[in-house]
Amino acid sequence: MLPQQIAIVKATIPVLQQYGETITATFYESLFEENPSLLNIFNPASQRNGNQARSLAASILAYAAHIDQLGQLGGMVDRIAHKHASLEVQAEHYPIVGKHLLQAIRTVLGEAATPEIIDAWAAAYGQLADIMIGVEKKLYTEGSTQPGGWAGFQPLVIERKVRESETITSFYLASPTGASLPSFRPGQYLAVKAHVPDAPFEQIRQYSLSQVSNGRTYRISVKRELAPEHLVAANNGLISNHLHAEVNEGDTLLAHVPQGDFVLKQSDKPVVLLSGGVGITPAICMLQELAEESARPVLFLHATRQRSHHAFREEMRTLVAAHDHMRAIVFYEKVSAPDMAGRDYDMIGRINADCLRANLPQQPADFYYCGPVGFTKAVEGVLDALNIPLAARYSESFAPDPSFATEIARA
Repeated sequence: MLPQQIAIVKATIPVLQQYGETITATFYESLFEENPSLLNIFNPASQRNGNQARSLAASILAYAAHIDQLGQLGGMVDRIAHKHASLEVQAEHYPIVGKHLLQAIRTVLGEAATPEIIDAWAAAYGQLADIMIGVEKKLYTEGSTQPGGWAGFQPLVIERKVRESETITSFYLASPTGASLPSFRPGQYLAVKAHVPDAPFEQIRQYSLSQVSNGRTYRISVKRELAPEHLVAANNGLISNHLHAEVNEGDTLLAHVPQGDFVLKQSDKPVVLLSGGVGITPAICMLQELAEESARPVLFLHATRQRSHHAFREEMRTLVAAHDHMRAIVFYEKVSAPDMAGRDYDMIGRINADCLRANLPQQPADFYYCGPVGFTKAVEGVLDALNIPLAARYSESFAPDPSFATEIARA
Protein backbone atom coordinates (compact mmCIF):
# COMPACT_ATOMS: atom_id res chain seq x y z
CA MET A 1 0.00 0.00 0.00
CA LEU A 2 1.10 3.57 -0.67
CA PRO A 3 1.84 5.77 2.37
CA GLN A 4 -1.02 8.12 1.45
CA GLN A 5 -3.43 5.17 1.26
CA ILE A 6 -2.38 4.01 4.72
CA ALA A 7 -2.94 7.54 6.04
CA ILE A 8 -6.42 7.66 4.49
CA VAL A 9 -7.41 4.31 6.01
CA LYS A 10 -6.25 5.39 9.48
CA ALA A 11 -8.10 8.69 9.09
CA THR A 12 -11.37 6.82 8.50
CA ILE A 13 -11.24 5.07 11.91
CA PRO A 14 -13.72 7.51 13.55
CA VAL A 15 -16.15 6.88 10.68
CA LEU A 16 -15.81 3.13 11.15
CA GLN A 17 -16.49 3.49 14.86
CA GLN A 18 -19.69 5.38 14.08
CA TYR A 19 -20.98 3.52 11.02
CA GLY A 20 -19.11 0.20 11.03
CA GLU A 21 -22.04 -2.03 11.98
CA THR A 22 -24.30 -0.30 9.46
CA ILE A 23 -21.69 -0.86 6.76
CA THR A 24 -21.24 -4.54 7.59
CA ALA A 25 -25.00 -5.17 7.86
CA THR A 26 -25.44 -3.54 4.44
CA PHE A 27 -22.55 -5.62 3.13
CA TYR A 28 -24.10 -8.95 4.20
CA GLU A 29 -27.49 -8.00 2.77
CA SER A 30 -26.12 -7.31 -0.71
CA LEU A 31 -23.65 -10.22 -0.55
CA PHE A 32 -26.37 -12.80 0.07
CA GLU A 33 -28.82 -11.20 -2.33
CA GLU A 34 -26.41 -11.67 -5.22
CA ASN A 35 -24.72 -14.85 -3.92
CA PRO A 36 -27.33 -16.94 -2.07
CA SER A 37 -25.13 -20.03 -2.32
CA LEU A 38 -22.86 -18.47 0.34
CA LEU A 39 -25.65 -19.08 2.85
CA ASN A 40 -24.35 -22.67 2.81
CA ILE A 41 -21.32 -21.28 4.67
CA PHE A 42 -22.62 -18.56 6.99
CA ASN A 43 -24.61 -19.15 10.17
CA PRO A 44 -28.06 -17.55 9.66
CA ALA A 45 -28.59 -17.21 13.42
CA SER A 46 -25.52 -14.95 13.69
CA GLN A 47 -26.85 -12.93 10.76
CA ARG A 48 -30.28 -12.51 12.29
CA ASN A 49 -29.10 -11.36 15.72
CA GLY A 50 -26.42 -9.04 14.32
CA ASN A 51 -23.47 -10.83 15.94
CA GLN A 52 -21.73 -11.49 12.64
CA ALA A 53 -22.05 -7.87 11.50
CA ARG A 54 -20.65 -6.63 14.82
CA SER A 55 -17.78 -9.09 14.66
CA LEU A 56 -16.86 -8.07 11.12
CA ALA A 57 -17.06 -4.39 12.03
CA ALA A 58 -14.70 -4.98 14.98
CA SER A 59 -12.29 -6.87 12.73
CA ILE A 60 -12.24 -4.09 10.15
CA LEU A 61 -11.72 -1.49 12.86
CA ALA A 62 -8.83 -3.46 14.35
CA TYR A 63 -7.27 -3.87 10.91
CA ALA A 64 -7.55 -0.15 10.15
CA ALA A 65 -6.04 0.77 13.51
CA HIS A 66 -3.01 -1.47 12.93
CA ILE A 67 -2.61 -1.26 9.17
CA ASP A 68 0.87 0.21 9.61
CA GLN A 69 1.77 -2.45 12.22
CA LEU A 70 0.37 -5.66 10.75
CA GLY A 71 2.44 -7.84 13.07
CA GLN A 72 0.10 -6.84 15.90
CA LEU A 73 -2.81 -8.52 14.10
CA GLY A 74 -1.35 -12.01 14.37
CA GLY A 75 -3.85 -13.34 16.91
CA MET A 76 -6.84 -11.98 15.06
CA VAL A 77 -5.64 -13.24 11.68
CA ASP A 78 -4.98 -16.73 13.03
CA ARG A 79 -8.41 -16.98 14.69
CA ILE A 80 -10.26 -15.85 11.56
CA ALA A 81 -8.13 -18.06 9.31
CA HIS A 82 -8.88 -21.17 11.36
CA LYS A 83 -12.61 -20.39 11.23
CA HIS A 84 -12.43 -19.76 7.47
CA ALA A 85 -10.56 -23.03 6.95
CA SER A 86 -13.24 -24.94 8.89
CA LEU A 87 -15.83 -23.39 6.54
CA GLU A 88 -13.78 -24.12 3.38
CA VAL A 89 -13.55 -20.44 2.44
CA GLN A 90 -11.60 -20.32 -0.82
CA ALA A 91 -9.43 -17.72 -2.55
CA GLU A 92 -12.14 -17.08 -5.15
CA HIS A 93 -14.51 -15.90 -2.41
CA TYR A 94 -12.34 -12.89 -1.55
CA PRO A 95 -12.99 -10.77 -4.69
CA ILE A 96 -16.74 -11.31 -4.18
CA VAL A 97 -16.52 -10.14 -0.58
CA GLY A 98 -14.33 -7.17 -1.53
CA LYS A 99 -16.79 -6.00 -4.17
CA HIS A 100 -19.71 -5.96 -1.75
CA LEU A 101 -17.70 -4.44 1.11
CA LEU A 102 -16.65 -1.46 -1.00
CA GLN A 103 -20.18 -1.18 -2.33
CA ALA A 104 -21.50 -1.05 1.25
CA ILE A 105 -19.03 1.70 2.17
CA ARG A 106 -20.27 3.76 -0.78
CA THR A 107 -23.91 3.13 0.11
CA VAL A 108 -23.61 4.06 3.79
CA LEU A 109 -21.20 6.99 3.50
CA GLY A 110 -22.67 8.46 0.33
CA GLU A 111 -20.76 11.47 -0.97
CA ALA A 112 -18.30 11.20 1.92
CA ALA A 113 -16.92 8.06 0.26
CA THR A 114 -14.62 9.90 -2.10
CA PRO A 115 -12.73 8.07 -4.86
CA GLU A 116 -9.56 8.45 -2.78
CA ILE A 117 -11.18 6.72 0.21
CA ILE A 118 -12.57 3.91 -1.93
CA ASP A 119 -9.19 3.41 -3.64
CA ALA A 120 -7.41 3.33 -0.27
CA TRP A 121 -9.84 0.78 1.14
CA ALA A 122 -9.64 -1.31 -2.03
CA ALA A 123 -5.87 -1.49 -1.55
CA ALA A 124 -6.28 -2.24 2.16
CA TYR A 125 -8.75 -5.03 1.47
CA GLY A 126 -6.51 -6.48 -1.23
CA GLN A 127 -3.59 -6.54 1.19
CA LEU A 128 -5.66 -8.26 3.90
CA ALA A 129 -7.09 -10.75 1.40
CA ASP A 130 -3.59 -11.75 0.32
CA ILE A 131 -2.59 -12.30 3.96
CA MET A 132 -5.67 -14.39 4.72
CA ILE A 133 -5.41 -16.47 1.54
CA GLY A 134 -1.79 -17.29 2.37
CA VAL A 135 -2.50 -18.35 5.95
CA GLU A 136 -5.55 -20.38 4.94
CA LYS A 137 -3.67 -22.11 2.12
CA LYS A 138 -1.13 -23.29 4.69
CA LEU A 139 -3.92 -24.62 6.93
CA TYR A 140 -5.52 -26.48 4.02
CA THR A 141 -2.19 -28.05 3.07
CA GLU A 142 -1.46 -29.09 6.65
CA GLY A 143 -4.96 -30.53 7.04
CA SER A 144 -4.84 -32.67 3.92
CA THR A 145 -1.23 -33.88 4.14
CA GLN A 146 -1.03 -34.77 7.84
CA PRO A 147 -1.32 -38.48 8.75
CA GLY A 148 -4.95 -39.48 8.28
CA GLY A 149 -5.84 -36.02 6.97
CA TRP A 150 -8.24 -35.04 4.21
CA ALA A 151 -9.44 -32.04 2.23
CA GLY A 152 -12.94 -30.59 2.52
CA PHE A 153 -15.57 -32.59 4.38
CA GLN A 154 -15.66 -36.36 4.67
CA PRO A 155 -18.15 -38.68 6.43
CA LEU A 156 -17.47 -39.93 9.94
CA VAL A 157 -19.70 -42.55 11.53
CA ILE A 158 -21.29 -42.01 14.93
CA GLU A 159 -20.14 -44.93 17.09
CA ARG A 160 -21.73 -43.72 20.31
CA LYS A 161 -24.20 -41.03 21.35
CA VAL A 162 -24.06 -40.24 25.09
CA ARG A 163 -26.19 -37.84 27.07
CA GLU A 164 -23.88 -35.85 29.35
CA SER A 165 -26.47 -33.55 30.93
CA GLU A 166 -29.97 -32.20 30.39
CA THR A 167 -28.69 -30.01 27.55
CA ILE A 168 -25.40 -31.55 26.34
CA THR A 169 -24.92 -34.75 24.32
CA SER A 170 -21.62 -36.25 23.16
CA PHE A 171 -21.07 -37.87 19.77
CA TYR A 172 -18.15 -40.27 19.31
CA LEU A 173 -17.06 -40.18 15.65
CA ALA A 174 -14.83 -42.60 13.77
CA SER A 175 -13.74 -43.28 10.20
CA PRO A 176 -16.20 -45.59 8.41
CA THR A 177 -13.20 -47.58 7.15
CA GLY A 178 -11.52 -47.83 10.53
CA ALA A 179 -8.67 -45.58 9.38
CA SER A 180 -6.76 -43.45 11.88
CA LEU A 181 -7.96 -39.90 12.46
CA PRO A 182 -5.65 -36.86 12.43
CA SER A 183 -4.37 -35.66 15.78
CA PHE A 184 -5.47 -32.32 17.21
CA ARG A 185 -4.66 -30.01 20.09
CA PRO A 186 -7.02 -29.64 23.08
CA GLY A 187 -9.15 -26.54 22.62
CA GLN A 188 -9.60 -27.06 18.88
CA TYR A 189 -12.97 -27.77 17.28
CA LEU A 190 -14.50 -29.99 14.64
CA ALA A 191 -16.66 -28.41 11.94
CA VAL A 192 -19.61 -30.55 10.86
CA LYS A 193 -21.88 -29.99 7.88
CA ALA A 194 -25.55 -30.95 7.99
CA HIS A 195 -28.63 -30.48 5.84
CA VAL A 196 -31.79 -30.37 7.94
CA PRO A 197 -34.90 -31.59 6.09
CA ASP A 198 -36.97 -28.70 4.68
CA ALA A 199 -34.18 -26.18 5.34
CA PRO A 200 -33.09 -24.33 2.17
CA PHE A 201 -29.33 -24.52 2.76
CA GLU A 202 -26.65 -26.73 4.24
CA GLN A 203 -25.25 -25.51 7.51
CA ILE A 204 -21.78 -25.75 9.07
CA ARG A 205 -21.22 -25.57 12.81
CA GLN A 206 -18.06 -25.84 14.91
CA TYR A 207 -18.10 -27.97 18.08
CA SER A 208 -15.21 -28.23 20.52
CA LEU A 209 -13.47 -31.57 20.79
CA SER A 210 -14.05 -32.69 24.38
CA GLN A 211 -11.66 -35.65 24.64
CA VAL A 212 -7.92 -35.75 23.96
CA SER A 213 -6.74 -37.06 20.64
CA ASN A 214 -6.46 -40.86 20.51
CA GLY A 215 -6.12 -41.46 16.76
CA ARG A 216 -9.33 -43.49 16.49
CA THR A 217 -12.31 -41.39 17.58
CA TYR A 218 -13.30 -37.75 17.99
CA ARG A 219 -15.69 -36.73 20.74
CA ILE A 220 -17.73 -33.59 20.21
CA SER A 221 -20.22 -32.47 22.86
CA VAL A 222 -23.14 -30.41 21.63
CA LYS A 223 -25.43 -28.18 23.67
CA ARG A 224 -29.04 -28.26 22.55
CA GLU A 225 -30.01 -24.64 22.00
CA LEU A 226 -33.52 -23.24 22.11
CA ALA A 227 -35.63 -24.80 19.37
CA PRO A 228 -36.14 -22.63 16.29
CA GLU A 229 -39.51 -21.01 15.77
CA HIS A 230 -39.61 -22.20 12.16
CA LEU A 231 -37.29 -24.87 10.82
CA VAL A 232 -36.85 -23.23 7.44
CA ALA A 233 -35.96 -19.91 9.07
CA ALA A 234 -32.65 -21.39 10.32
CA ASN A 235 -32.90 -19.63 13.66
CA ASN A 236 -30.68 -20.34 16.63
CA GLY A 237 -30.48 -24.03 17.49
CA LEU A 238 -31.32 -25.49 14.09
CA ILE A 239 -28.32 -27.82 13.88
CA SER A 240 -28.00 -28.62 17.58
CA ASN A 241 -31.66 -29.68 17.73
CA HIS A 242 -31.16 -31.76 14.58
CA LEU A 243 -28.16 -33.54 16.10
CA HIS A 244 -29.90 -34.21 19.40
CA ALA A 245 -33.23 -35.36 17.98
CA GLU A 246 -32.55 -36.88 14.55
CA VAL A 247 -28.94 -38.09 14.35
CA ASN A 248 -28.23 -41.46 15.94
CA GLU A 249 -25.59 -44.13 16.38
CA GLY A 250 -24.67 -45.63 13.01
CA ASP A 251 -25.46 -42.42 11.12
CA THR A 252 -22.73 -40.36 9.50
CA LEU A 253 -21.76 -36.70 9.80
CA LEU A 254 -19.71 -34.74 7.29
CA ALA A 255 -16.69 -33.38 9.14
CA HIS A 256 -13.68 -31.18 8.47
CA VAL A 257 -10.23 -31.82 9.92
CA PRO A 258 -9.91 -30.10 13.33
CA GLN A 259 -9.12 -26.38 13.40
CA GLY A 260 -8.86 -23.64 16.01
CA ASP A 261 -6.21 -21.50 17.70
CA PHE A 262 -7.57 -21.64 21.28
CA VAL A 263 -4.95 -24.09 22.51
CA LEU A 264 -2.59 -24.48 25.44
CA LYS A 265 0.64 -22.55 24.96
CA GLN A 266 4.06 -24.07 25.60
CA SER A 267 4.92 -22.89 29.11
CA ASP A 268 5.97 -24.02 32.58
CA LYS A 269 3.58 -21.56 34.26
CA PRO A 270 0.61 -22.77 36.30
CA VAL A 271 -2.69 -22.94 34.43
CA VAL A 272 -6.09 -21.62 35.48
CA LEU A 273 -8.99 -23.01 33.43
CA LEU A 274 -12.34 -21.21 33.71
CA SER A 275 -15.42 -22.50 31.93
CA GLY A 276 -19.09 -21.60 31.91
CA GLY A 277 -21.86 -23.96 30.80
CA VAL A 278 -20.96 -25.68 27.54
CA GLY A 279 -17.56 -23.97 27.73
CA ILE A 280 -16.52 -27.05 29.68
CA THR A 281 -16.13 -28.94 26.37
CA PRO A 282 -12.69 -27.54 25.42
CA ALA A 283 -11.75 -27.09 29.09
CA ILE A 284 -12.20 -30.78 29.98
CA CYS A 285 -10.04 -31.69 26.99
CA MET A 286 -7.32 -29.29 28.16
CA LEU A 287 -7.60 -30.73 31.68
CA GLN A 288 -7.04 -34.22 30.30
CA GLU A 289 -3.89 -33.13 28.50
CA LEU A 290 -2.54 -31.32 31.55
CA ALA A 291 -3.15 -34.44 33.63
CA GLU A 292 -1.27 -36.65 31.20
CA GLU A 293 1.59 -34.49 30.02
CA SER A 294 2.37 -31.86 32.65
CA ALA A 295 3.06 -31.53 36.36
CA ARG A 296 2.50 -27.79 36.50
CA PRO A 297 -0.21 -26.66 38.95
CA VAL A 298 -3.73 -26.52 37.51
CA LEU A 299 -6.79 -24.77 38.96
CA PHE A 300 -10.05 -25.72 37.23
CA LEU A 301 -13.14 -23.56 37.83
CA HIS A 302 -16.47 -24.39 36.26
CA ALA A 303 -19.77 -22.54 36.57
CA THR A 304 -23.10 -24.01 35.56
CA ARG A 305 -26.76 -23.56 36.34
CA GLN A 306 -27.36 -26.69 38.43
CA ARG A 307 -26.55 -30.39 38.61
CA SER A 308 -28.88 -31.34 35.74
CA HIS A 309 -26.82 -29.04 33.49
CA HIS A 310 -23.44 -30.21 34.81
CA ALA A 311 -21.72 -32.19 32.05
CA PHE A 312 -18.65 -34.37 32.76
CA ARG A 313 -19.16 -34.12 36.53
CA GLU A 314 -17.78 -37.56 37.38
CA GLU A 315 -15.14 -37.41 34.66
CA MET A 316 -13.74 -34.16 36.01
CA ARG A 317 -13.84 -35.20 39.69
CA THR A 318 -12.09 -38.51 38.96
CA LEU A 319 -9.40 -36.81 36.89
CA VAL A 320 -8.62 -34.16 39.52
CA ALA A 321 -8.65 -36.67 42.41
CA ALA A 322 -6.03 -38.77 40.64
CA HIS A 323 -3.51 -35.91 40.24
CA ASP A 324 -2.02 -33.99 43.15
CA HIS A 325 -1.13 -30.97 41.02
CA MET A 326 -4.78 -30.31 40.16
CA ARG A 327 -7.61 -28.61 42.05
CA ALA A 328 -11.21 -27.95 41.01
CA ILE A 329 -13.96 -25.59 42.18
CA VAL A 330 -17.50 -25.96 40.80
CA PHE A 331 -20.11 -23.22 41.07
CA TYR A 332 -23.86 -23.88 40.87
CA GLU A 333 -26.31 -21.02 40.48
CA LYS A 334 -29.04 -23.20 42.01
CA VAL A 335 -28.73 -26.06 44.47
CA SER A 336 -31.42 -28.73 44.88
CA ALA A 337 -32.03 -31.02 47.85
CA PRO A 338 -30.03 -34.05 46.55
CA ASP A 339 -26.96 -31.94 45.66
CA MET A 340 -24.00 -32.44 47.98
CA ALA A 341 -21.27 -29.87 48.55
CA GLY A 342 -17.85 -31.29 47.72
CA ARG A 343 -19.35 -34.02 45.55
CA ASP A 344 -21.55 -32.14 43.08
CA TYR A 345 -20.55 -28.52 43.68
CA ASP A 346 -18.23 -26.45 45.85
CA MET A 347 -19.77 -22.99 45.87
CA ILE A 348 -23.14 -21.38 45.20
CA GLY A 349 -23.29 -18.41 42.86
CA ARG A 350 -20.89 -17.30 40.17
CA ILE A 351 -17.13 -17.16 39.78
CA ASN A 352 -15.95 -14.02 41.54
CA ALA A 353 -12.74 -12.15 42.25
CA ASP A 354 -12.61 -13.01 45.96
CA CYS A 355 -12.84 -16.75 45.35
CA LEU A 356 -10.35 -16.69 42.53
CA ARG A 357 -7.90 -14.54 44.49
CA ALA A 358 -8.01 -16.95 47.45
CA ASN A 359 -7.23 -19.98 45.27
CA LEU A 360 -4.73 -18.71 42.72
CA PRO A 361 -1.33 -20.40 42.45
CA GLN A 362 1.47 -18.47 44.13
CA GLN A 363 3.36 -18.06 40.85
CA PRO A 364 2.07 -16.04 37.87
CA ALA A 365 -0.29 -18.23 35.83
CA ASP A 366 -1.81 -18.45 32.37
CA PHE A 367 -5.60 -18.09 32.25
CA TYR A 368 -7.79 -19.92 29.72
CA TYR A 369 -11.52 -19.18 29.75
CA CYS A 370 -14.35 -20.27 27.54
CA GLY A 371 -18.15 -20.09 27.47
CA PRO A 372 -21.06 -17.95 26.34
CA VAL A 373 -20.39 -14.27 25.64
CA GLY A 374 -21.84 -13.14 28.98
CA PHE A 375 -19.58 -15.55 30.86
CA THR A 376 -16.40 -14.49 29.07
CA LYS A 377 -17.17 -10.81 29.68
CA ALA A 378 -17.77 -11.51 33.38
CA VAL A 379 -14.49 -13.42 33.64
CA GLU A 380 -12.65 -10.55 31.96
CA GLY A 381 -14.08 -8.23 34.62
CA VAL A 382 -12.84 -10.58 37.36
CA LEU A 383 -9.38 -10.78 35.79
CA ASP A 384 -9.29 -6.99 35.47
CA ALA A 385 -10.10 -6.70 39.18
CA LEU A 386 -7.20 -9.03 39.96
CA ASN A 387 -4.83 -7.11 37.64
CA ILE A 388 -4.14 -10.18 35.52
CA PRO A 389 -2.11 -8.98 32.50
CA LEU A 390 -3.70 -9.36 29.07
CA ALA A 391 -0.64 -11.28 27.91
CA ALA A 392 -1.60 -14.08 30.32
CA ARG A 393 -5.20 -14.40 29.05
CA TYR A 394 -6.49 -16.74 26.35
CA SER A 395 -10.17 -16.97 25.58
CA GLU A 396 -12.82 -18.28 23.26
CA SER A 397 -16.44 -17.19 23.25
CA PHE A 398 -19.11 -19.39 21.69
CA ALA A 399 -20.31 -16.58 19.42
CA PRO A 400 -18.67 -14.24 16.88
CA ASP A 401 -16.07 -12.20 18.77
CA PRO A 402 -17.39 -8.62 19.13
CA SER A 403 -14.13 -6.94 20.12
CA PHE A 404 -10.85 -8.83 19.48
CA ALA A 405 -9.62 -6.53 22.25
CA THR A 406 -7.69 -9.22 24.11
CA GLU A 407 -5.80 -10.44 21.03
CA ILE A 408 -4.90 -6.91 19.92
CA ALA A 409 -3.87 -5.76 23.40
CA ARG A 410 -1.80 -8.91 23.99
CA ALA A 411 0.11 -8.36 20.75
